[in-house]
Amino acid sequence: MFKELRPKINILLSDPNATTEERLQAICHFLKENIPHYDWVGFYFKNGDREELKLGPYAGAPTDHTIIPFGKGICGQVAISDQNLVVPDVKAQDNYIACSITVKAEIVVPIFVNGENIGQIDIDSNTSDPFTKEDEVLLEYINAEIAKIL
Repeated sequence: MFKELRPKINILLSDPNATTEERLQAICHFLKENIPHYDWVGFYFKNGDREELKLGPYAGAPTDHTIIPFGKGICGQVAISDQNLVVPDVKAQDNYIACSITVKAEIVVPIFVNGENIGQIDIDSNTSDPFTKEDEVLLEYINAEIAKIL
C-alpha cells in the first residue's frame, strides 16, 4: 500500500520553492492525511549539544512535549538506542510520555546523517497495534530521503 506514496513524498521533499522546514511540514500533513492510522506525525531533532530533543514540524493536536530529554519516553529512548521502536500498546510501557489520552500506539524511527542520529520521525496512533513492517520500511525510506536535504 505504501509504495504508491513514495513518488509524492519525493516531490514534497524536492520542492525547490520550499524551505527544509516547509518540506518536513508537508511530509507530516501528507502522512497524516493519507495513512488512516497516523493520527499525529512529527519530527524531533537533537537540540544542539544538549542531551535532549526539540520538537520540529508536526501535524496533529498541539503537544506540550516540545523538549524531550534523552532516555525519556519513546522518543528519548530512540535518541539513545539508534533503533526503531514500535510500541503496539503505550499503556504497557513504563517509560512513556503521554501526549494524549487517545493515543494507543507509537512508532519512532531515527534519522541518520553521516552515521549520526540527528533526529526522528514520531507517529502516534489512536488505534491499538496498527504498525507493521511496512510502516517501518516507509518511515526508514522517508528518513533516508530527508537526510539528503539536511
